[in-house]
Amino acid sequence: MNGPKGLYAWTATVGEKGQIVIPKQARELFGIKPGDTLLILGDEARGIAIPPKGQFADLAKEVFGK
Repeated sequence: MNGPKGLYAWTATVGEKGQIVIPKQARELFGIKPGDTLLILGDEARGIAIPPKGQFADLAKEVFGK
């Protein structure tokens, strides 16, 4: 995937035991279930973000700017 230098996007599938390692409270809060696919955004300067379901557009603006 090509994009601006230092900005990344990945996906990860949550396994039967809640892996990738996301705290149980966070999984419950955001409704993350085994088998869900998550979008993981990364910025070398600002870190990694996993947007909650349904709020990707708003978070993308915050993370990557307009």
